[in-house]
Amino acid sequence: MKNTSRACSAIVLAADRNPADAVAVAAGVQCKALAPVAGVPMIRRVVQALQSTDAIDRITLVGPARNLLCSEAEIEYLLSAGELDWIENASSPSASAARALSGGNTQQPVLLTTADHALLDPAMLNYFLEQALESGCDFIVGVARLETVLARFPDTRRTAARLRGGPYCGCNLFVFVTERGRQLAHFWRNVEQERKRPWRVIAGALGGGAVIRYACGRLTLEQALERLSDKLGIKIGAVVLPFAEAAVDVDTPADLLLVEKILAT
Repeated sequence: MKNTSRACSAIVLAADRNPADAVAVAAGVQCKALAPVAGVPMIRRVVQALQSTDAIDRITLVGPARNLLCSEAEIEYLLSAGELDWIENASSPSASAARALSGGNTQQPVLLTTADHALLDPAMLNYFLEQALESGCDFIVGVARLETVLARFPDTRRTAARLRGGPYCGCNLFVFVTERGRQLAHFWRNVEQERKRPWRVIAGALGGGAVIRYACGRLTLEQALERLSDKLGIKIGAVVLPFAEAAVDVDTPADLLLVEKILAT
């Protein structure tokens, strides 16, 4: 029996961004979430990790198309048995997140992750959620230092924010701790809509001085989040994860090969 005294619900963004996703094509499946890693579809790996975590009491998949999930027997069983929820995805990840966050108990913390987080495991989740729920913040993002990732996987390439004390890689782990924190989904959507110039939105929130410090490598993660918090009226924090695997999602066919190799060893 799970301890639900401070349980989160979980949202898994599982739809493809593009109709011909490179990972789906490489794996010969109809959507990326169904790409097998060591013989197990990524979406099943993520759901199993979430189910194995006492801090999660309900899981909702956002996408892919419902008929595509019929080919994944275990996921289909959980959906049919009412042990897993599904809603249709929206036009973008941020819009899908906003749609999922609009339902359910607004007082309950919500973990957000993605179906391509093939290395997600209970230890990672427990560490992240414990830190997030004790943070006193409205919203928490999970990051890992680039040096942590490269020490474990020296040949991988990861996008990293060049903040002092870092650089930091994103980990596709977020917690909307409070109802106020859910408002951040709207800011995310504004950033996403400025796809070619996202810094226009971010710079507006951080302020010119902070952007200059970032460009000079003098802005810390804490300073950046404090500026965003002040601007948006939402207390935003970060959990720095000690797990290199937390920063490895499957965005490309090369990533697919990497996670296969990691699981094989």
